Amino acid sequence: MPQPVVDIPRALAHLRQLAAPMPALVERHGAPDWRRTRNSFASLGRAIIYQQLTGKAAETIYQRVLALFPRRRFPRPEALLATSPETLRGAGLSRAKCAALLDLAQKFCDGTINSRRFAALDNRALHTMLTQVRGIGPWSVDMFLMSGLLRPDVLPVGDLGVRKGMQTYFATDALPSPAEMSALAEPWRPYRSVASWYMWRVAEHGLP
Repeated sequence: MPQPVVDIPRALAHLRQLAAPMPALVERHGAPDWRRTRNSFASLGRAIIYQQLTGKAAETIYQRVLALFPRRRFPRPEALLATSPETLRGAGLSRAKCAALLDLAQKFCDGTINSRRFAALDNRALHTMLTQVRGIGPWSVDMFLMSGLLRPDVLPVGDLGVRKGMQTYFATDALPSPAEMSALAEPWRPYRSVASWYMWRVAEHGLP
């Protein structure tokens, strides 16, 4: 059975009914500009490139990688496998990220990862499948679930921005632990993905 995709209007209606300041956050920042990916390989590759980098630095390297391929498009798995690590390193990727991208491509090619199954797999099953790839951990999978597959109820407890946003939003003395985040986010169900997007806005811009 296909897994649900977030209904943004319903998610916003739910969040607007919560206690302040969530309604004000919705009004201030509008809706997430997510679009379901048509290319899971490219989305996962982009997530690998963006790991542990600031947005500007990651985008610079990502664009350099795209420039290696025709029409500046992320390559198919076969084309990436045919690219030498030295060429990828020349675009600014670390050795670890080169290895991760090539391992991702290999697993798409040999069928270890079958993107045709994604729509039917729940979040836990996708975590199990995708974390087989070198360099893909829970954070990368959560980002893919949220902004690639548009899964409605993902809480990325390993994301520092969401943790910082929740610390400000809930006025906690310290960054909340994963267990604390899960407890605090309970009213956001079944739209924790969208609420987490607002926590990024809080971490960057503060509360309204």
